[in-house]
Amino acid sequence: MAEHTRAGSRWLPRILMTPAVATLFLWMIVPLVMTIYFSVIRYNLMQPDQTGFVGLMNYEFFMTDSDFWPAIWNTLVLLGSVVLITVFFGFAIALLINDPFPGQGFVRILLISPFFVMPTVNALLWKHMMMNPVYGVLAQIWTFFGLQPINWLTDYPLLSIIIMVSWQWLPFACLIFMTALQSMDREQLEAAGMDGATYWQKLWYLYLPHMARSISVVIMIEVIFLLSIFAEIYTTTSGGPGNASTNLAFLIFKQAQLSFDVGVASAGALLAVVLANIVAVFLIRMIGKNLD
Repeated sequence: MAEHTRAGSRWLPRILMTPAVATLFLWMIVPLVMTIYFSVIRYNLMQPDQTGFVGLMNYEFFMTDSDFWPAIWNTLVLLGSVVLITVFFGFAIALLINDPFPGQGFVRILLISPFFVMPTVNALLWKHMMMNPVYGVLAQIWTFFGLQPINWLTDYPLLSIIIMVSWQWLPFACLIFMTALQSMDREQLEAAGMDGATYWQKLWYLYLPHMARSISVVIMIEVIFLLSIFAEIYTTTSGGPGNASTNLAFLIFKQAQLSFDVGVASAGALLAVVLANIVAVFLIRMIGKNLD
């Protein structure tokens, strides 16, 4: 009887975990295996009957594409710029609204609200309302000061994408930093002030060390999501002019949906997964050091 009880206690956790494991398998493992399979065969949607094993040829074709290295560079520039902008201004805004003032709750809601705007809506908002060279808000400001309006999406396409994405992700950084600032030791800050510490000394020796973990978390989460930025590019510039705003995610889309080459697109998707995992491992180690 006791043996049956022990056997049941061993199998019960496994039975309870089965639905989660099965869901994970169907949701992640099966698509990954299919992507690996398509990456080593010739499979074009315009010629579905002409398939065959090609080995690493799809990877070679994707990496020797004239748009590959510009897409890698644009991805890194977009990633680094948005992270720097959101961390710097998010920290600054969080410090600015940390102390109580009339209407603080309302201001916090306004600051967080852009994060809930869908990426496509965000892109359309900036494309038509803000950056339009004829009737956009920025064009009206330029005209008011007697300057020639800028066609942002044509003259500065990558910068335009960076501005759009930064505007949407800035509230996320603000929210994390505001939460972290609430746990600051007020007595320690008051003691530092009584000892004659300036605001900048408090910022360097008290605020920044306390915020190190939060900054690391913001960087890790943003990097993981920003590697797959697509909607803003597709809605506004379509990767152009030329390849000026094409990132890795949009290049994969071009191979799959514009060139109809599923094999090459699958190879590119696996390369993107490898790149994302390398970045994730590096960031997790960085956060681990901050937590020690």
